[in-house]
Amino acid sequence: MKKVCSLLLSLLIIICDINIVKAAYVTVSASSAILYCPDNRQVYFFKNEKTKSKIASTTKIMTALLTLEYAKHNNKKVKFTNDMTAEGSSMYLKIGEVVTLKDLAVGILLCSGNDAANAAAISIAGSLEKFAKLMNNRAKQIGMKDTNFVTPSGLDHQDHYSTAYDMALLMAVALENSDFRRISSMKSATVNFTKPKDKLATYSNHNRLLSTYPYCISGKTGYTMASGRCLVTASKKDGLTLICVTLNDRQDWKDHTALYDYGYENYVMDKLDDRDVYYEVDTVGGEYSTTTLGGNGVSKVVLKAEDINKVKRKVYLDNFIYAPVSDGNKVGTIVYTLNKEVIAKHSIIAVNYNNKRKSNFFEYIKGIFNNAI
Repeated sequence: MKKVCSLLLSLLIIICDINIVKAAYVTVSASSAILYCPDNRQVYFFKNEKTKSKIASTTKIMTALLTLEYAKHNNKKVKFTNDMTAEGSSMYLKIGEVVTLKDLAVGILLCSGNDAANAAAISIAGSLEKFAKLMNNRAKQIGMKDTNFVTPSGLDHQDHYSTAYDMALLMAVALENSDFRRISSMKSATVNFTKPKDKLATYSNHNRLLSTYPYCISGKTGYTMASGRCLVTASKKDGLTLICVTLNDRQDWKDHTALYDYGYENYVMDKLDDRDVYYEVDTVGGEYSTTTLGGNGVSKVVLKAEDINKVKRKVYLDNFIYAPVSDGNKVGTIVYTLNKEVIAKHSIIAVNYNNKRKSNFFEYIKGIFNNAI
């Protein structure tokens, strides 16, 4: 009996140790955190990811996104006025100066200008309150269920909050905007003022990860005494995009690097491409005895690194087909599976030429007979 108890105790210790190792593989000091993959909408690490929190200037991801979406249709010139002024981090705009909306987006994303955020909001919506409504409407479209915006800058307000999960969703959408992606990836940028015409101002990106982590492609910092350090970044390695969010984190740079390293060590992007795969299949009753077929699909799937060589490919194609066959006709399927689960399907189509049905009835019957032998 003692031996049995000792054995059970040893097993329990081993199991506990395994769980501890798994849980301790990556740790963060953030109050809330998430590692999210927009390629397949999967979460690979989370900690209080749906807890409502102050988000400081990471708010400006939404402000910049709306600004750039508006600027795409009307990159209007904005005259800086007294009601656009704001405390805190600044683009250092002066009353009467004029810049474009895209210039303001540079100030919003790189130097986290509260003045730039206010200027963009008021010029687009007419007031900060009306712009907040635009922010919240866009948040609903994205699926940010636990978010409420009050200011375009992210200055503390009791009703202004989001979650690590919602901010990851926001970043995923923002990355789809080419202007956002380009501006947020710049380590520095120079703005040519419309007024005064001779004024040039260069702004440095607060996102230190652009210099310290080789795969970082975007990000936005944030800080107030109430929120603590907040950071939303994105990285891309070998085709795999990951988004990391940490809220109230004293070691945000370190934690983002650790989470990205964890992600890229354990997950990979696999490209399943059949566009250069060709087959010849016997054809009954056609002008030609065979028809050329080709794969017609490419899929990108995110896999565990350990599963990269476990994907199985199976071709479903009849031994022969009947004419007529035209370019583009689907005649078969290629199926990819992992552990018996389908992860991708591609069509096999006719390519290169049309294989019309023979006009001579007796030749058509002869063709059927020959293929049956």
